[in-house]
Amino acid sequence: MQKNGKEKKDGKIYVVGNKPVKELLQDDPSKVDFVAFRKGRHDKQLDEIFDLCRTAKVPFKSVSAKDLDFMYRGNHQGIAARCAALSYTPFTELLENATEAPLPLIVVLDQVQDTGNVGVLARTLYALGGAGLVVGQHHGAYLGAGAVRSSAGALNKLPVAKVGNIANAIKDCVNYDYTVYCARMTNDSKDIYEATLDTPAVLILGNEEKGIRPGVAKYSHDSLHIPFLREFDSLNVAQAGAIIVSEFAKRMR
Repeated sequence: MQKNGKEKKDGKIYVVGNKPVKELLQDDPSKVDFVAFRKGRHDKQLDEIFDLCRTAKVPFKSVSAKDLDFMYRGNHQGIAARCAALSYTPFTELLENATEAPLPLIVVLDQVQDTGNVGVLARTLYALGGAGLVVGQHHGAYLGAGAVRSSAGALNKLPVAKVGNIANAIKDCVNYDYTVYCARMTNDSKDIYEATLDTPAVLILGNEEKGIRPGVAKYSHDSLHIPFLREFDSLNVAQAGAIIVSEFAKRMR
């Protein structure tokens, strides 16, 4: 029986075997990105794992035996849980404690998928005193060992919350009296260097190609953009986020 997870060369971490996966779902389900099981498998142990996944709202899916073997080259017993390389902070706890941070700013990532971008952004946010980071359970970057490395360890120090629905999370932020800003260029967006920046605040950064989804952006109070002095397409999300976070930090001082 396998007792421990295994980190692959690409930085992905898996916990395998019926008992280890079940215990992980019981003890620390927020750390699990998803559970994969061998297609065609049906048994009582698997049903118990499914029940734990449903309770904790952890996605689970069937995969081919070949795909499962690719995830973990060993005796996986037909099941594997992909895990983050960090422990998540409950979202409500992050909202309640963020005002105590040197910079009471929470950054929310709406389907940002590049692991390196997330790691670099976390490094900047932590160094400048930011309160924490929020990522989605679906369609976001995998926060494995690679992300932690690119953050220079900041992801193990900065509070990170994982939520099932980004739009609902933003509504919760509004209910907690946070001012919500979107980083995007629109007809009415404000120059980051001239805008009034209130705190405690939430800054939403969008997907590298598609930006912030309309269903998420509609709950924001203002949109912010970085003025360019030369013709240029765009900055990547880590660069843009660093500039905006640093401006918030400057105002706090």
